[in-house]
Amino acid sequence: MEELTDYQKHIDNAINWLWEALPNLILALIILIVGIWLTRFINKLVAKFFEKADYDQTLETFLQSFIRIALKAILFVLVITQLGVKSTSLVAIIGAAGLAIGLALQGSLANFAGGVLILLFKPFKVGDFISAQGVDGTVKEITIFTTKLNTFGNQLAILPNGQLSNNNIVNYNAENTRRDKIDVGIGYSSNIKKAKDILLQICAENENILELPVPEVYVGELGDSAVNLTLRFWAKNEVFWAAHFHVLEELKYRFDAEGIEIPFPQRVVHSKN
Repeated sequence: MEELTDYQKHIDNAINWLWEALPNLILALIILIVGIWLTRFINKLVAKFFEKADYDQTLETFLQSFIRIALKAILFVLVITQLGVKSTSLVAIIGAAGLAIGLALQGSLANFAGGVLILLFKPFKVGDFISAQGVDGTVKEITIFTTKLNTFGNQLAILPNGQLSNNNIVNYNAENTRRDKIDVGIGYSSNIKKAKDILLQICAENENILELPVPEVYVGELGDSAVNLTLRFWAKNEVFWAAHFHVLEELKYRFDAEGIEIPFPQRVVHSKN
């Protein structure tokens, strides 16, 4: 009988606690639902604001990501507080867990700091074509932890901001123009002057190649089996590759037409009967 009485007391205590806590639970649930809706609403307002305002897209994506995470953190604190956890206790818990969380999330904190550095010093921005961490691609988005690139093959590459901000970055769009360098070998019996004139003529006829700085051709090396010519010219970023591939194709056609040999490796095989 005593065991049944103790069991009944536990049930009664649980029911009483539930009735006492029920208003807080219901209010916490309401706060959670309203908070989720309000968070989404604020995020939409922020997105619309940045669409109308003429801000740097890099700054827009970073701030939107930061605001999204900050609103979720505030909502979490409000719900926990409503469930009965005192704010002082919550601060104490956060402080005690801060060191452990910091050690566990060293990489994430480093990535956050890297994102801030990228935002402040702007080594690149959304839309730039960069080479970093062994990946080449166009910057699609910069968030508080990672940077997303679209590669040549339209794959999505995600790079941590911490490593990205502490290593070498080549930004091909930092300047409006780029200089190309094309090496081509001709035979020792070929006319060097004629080959140089052909290369310069190709550049003069291509509207994508800038007249200034003036394109130049020079003998770069006397190789084992070829005289290696080096062609240098300038083009705007948006038409750089079009100019590059046009020159490569056109020089082959014209060298063939003028009888200028482009040497290639050959192997002679002798057989004995």
